[in-house]
Amino acid sequence: MAGDQRYLKYYAGKRILVVEDEYFLADETRRQLLALGAIVVGPVAKVDDALDLIDTAKIDAAILDVHLGGEFVFPVAERLDKLGVAFVFATGYDPSFIPDEFRGFSLCEKPAELEKIAQALWGNGSKNLQ
Repeated sequence: MAGDQRYLKYYAGKRILVVEDEYFLADETRRQLLALGAIVVGPVAKVDDALDLIDTAKIDAAILDVHLGGEFVFPVAERLDKLGVAFVFATGYDPSFIPDEFRGFSLCEKPAELEKIAQALWGNGSKNLQ
């Protein structure tokens, strides 16, 4: 597999939660993940809907838009962190919007590139590689 595509294979068989309020971005991400063999959980556009899915579905990793309409995704990130689920923030916002407690987590610019997200989730010696 080409060097710039080496992490994409890790999506196969993984249940990926997509939290994104822009319909076309959410749908494009969903379609790309399905093509890579992932099982897409969602996508959802609201914090409460994401929290409900976390409580009811098995999730291996998540891609989180930071700003969802009038709310921020941080309660979702908190829940995922407590459960030990890997996640990446995907945002067009300045990184200064990220609370200090999440400064160590990966941040990818939108529109999200799935290879960069995969590397953030499963690269660099991550314990999530399987």
